[in-house]
Amino acid sequence: MNEVEGLRLRRLNRPQVITDDLHMPQSKGSSSYSGKVFRVVLVSLAVFLLFPLLVVCLILESPIQPDVLRLSEPPVMSGCYEPNLELRDAQRLFEDQIQGPESIVNIGDVLYTGTADGKILKLVGRRSYLVARLGQPPCGTTEAEPVCGRPLGMRVGPNGTLFVADAYLGVFEVNPTTGEVTRLVSGGQVVAGRKLSFINDLDVTADGRKVYFTDSSSRWQRRDYLLLIMEATADGRVLEYDMDSREVTVVMENLRFPNGIQLLPDEESVLVAETTMARIRRVHVSGLNKGGMDMFVENLPGFPDNIRPSSTGGYWVAMATIRPNPGFSMMDFLAQRPWVKKLVFKVFSREVLMKMAPPYSLVVELHEGGVCTRSLHDPQGLVAAYVSEAHEHDGYLYLGSFRSPYISRLQLRRA
Repeated sequence: MNEVEGLRLRRLNRPQVITDDLHMPQSKGSSSYSGKVFRVVLVSLAVFLLFPLLVVCLILESPIQPDVLRLSEPPVMSGCYEPNLELRDAQRLFEDQIQGPESIVNIGDVLYTGTADGKILKLVGRRSYLVARLGQPPCGTTEAEPVCGRPLGMRVGPNGTLFVADAYLGVFEVNPTTGEVTRLVSGGQVVAGRKLSFINDLDVTADGRKVYFTDSSSRWQRRDYLLLIMEATADGRVLEYDMDSREVTVVMENLRFPNGIQLLPDEESVLVAETTMARIRRVHVSGLNKGGMDMFVENLPGFPDNIRPSSTGGYWVAMATIRPNPGFSMMDFLAQRPWVKKLVFKVFSREVLMKMAPPYSLVVELHEGGVCTRSLHDPQGLVAAYVSEAHEHDGYLYLGSFRSPYISRLQLRRA
């Protein structure tokens, strides 16, 4: 064999290295088999994941029977409602000393509030002092609320006493000096054929003879407020307590989550926040129009809670959740889809649902005709979260919260 023939032979017998760049031929049967296996695995996985959900949907009963609501498109967040960071300038007071100070009043420069553990507190300097308890321990959990009590709306009467609306226990008058407690209206009592199940806010006439208060629902209690919001039950009422006759009468009914209440200066009507409907109604409680109702403002950019007077002749309205526009409003989306609401409450816990609605604190000042003149914002609720009330005193706005462990104080700028 010569040298040329040997070189040719070596080239023919050179070993090949198989790499990823080489395309190995596959039989048609092998490719078809792999596709079938993939489809079977995919279908099996889908069935495995969806079957428990299907069982939940078919077997479990939803705790709510929601109505279909027709809400208008939320107002654009511009003009008076233009987002800002003004609430970020607030200072937190009594942080981690109090829990859920829903409503705030002042007698002189001394503040008073009610907390989630059933206490009525006096706030002086940097310390808090117990004035009274409306219920009995144990406290601190939602399960214990009906016994412990949950003070919500609070006002100062003409004689310097505190009028307190407790969600479960009723309407009370409390002496802030002695701590003496007088029950005016019992929670759970039947009025005009329906129970007082969720007493929320109240206001008192200048002479102290009439107390007007809201009962948010005769079906749901305060600890079930999320269910009430989602079900949008029209079983809320405005009621009147007569201090002389000691009688409770119904002023207006069939409201959807009536919440904050505020007497107008002539005391012939009250403003009532109808939370679920994102609006405020004017209910006539005396005079020629007694028993009537009209609109003060509708289609608010958020869901209103308490209403309190401002020093400029308007009203402060606190909102813990907004209806973003531009943006996506979960509450507006669900309003017309009751079947989705039912499914949501079958699958998710209330704690999870609370996290689905991120806090956005908004306080607006409204004047006659529902005209917005000022708005204060804290997107994401970083400083003032879950605001329930804005109480103005001596150039400051004190912000209550139904959930946060503090009160926020904001020095007001001239509008």
